[in-house]
Amino acid sequence: MTAVLLITHGRVGEAMLAMAVETLGKCPVAAKCLAVTADDDPSELLDQARQMIADLGGDNVIVLTDLFGSTPSNIAARLVQDFNGLVMIAGLNIPMLIRLLNYADQEMPVLVEKAVDGGRDGIFIYEPESEV
Repeated sequence: MTAVLLITHGRVGEAMLAMAVETLGKCPVAAKCLAVTADDDPSELLDQARQMIADLGGDNVIVLTDLFGSTPSNIAARLVQDFNGLVMIAGLNIPMLIRLLNYADQEMPVLVEKAVDGGRDGIFIYEPESEV
């Protein structure tokens, strides 16, 4: 089974995971969150993240991060280099996380695709129809 590590600015990941679990009524995967603040030492956070990956089984982990190119995603990218079987997805949003949790029983490639599709498809512009 795939596990999930959320690495985000502040407690964004914890809040999103809690909301998704509340919505679904369960968390069907092993999941951990790493909060990153401006005061944190990135090398210490990387060590913490490595330990979290090990605690999650060391492989078959999807690492979700909020903003590509930021400290959280840079830590996630290092993890993907350090461990086999990890996938990083940047741009975390609630639809992505819920889709991932809904399809948790799928194999990693399908699950990654479902998560990315959910994140992308969950973004749209609502424009009410105007009366003619």
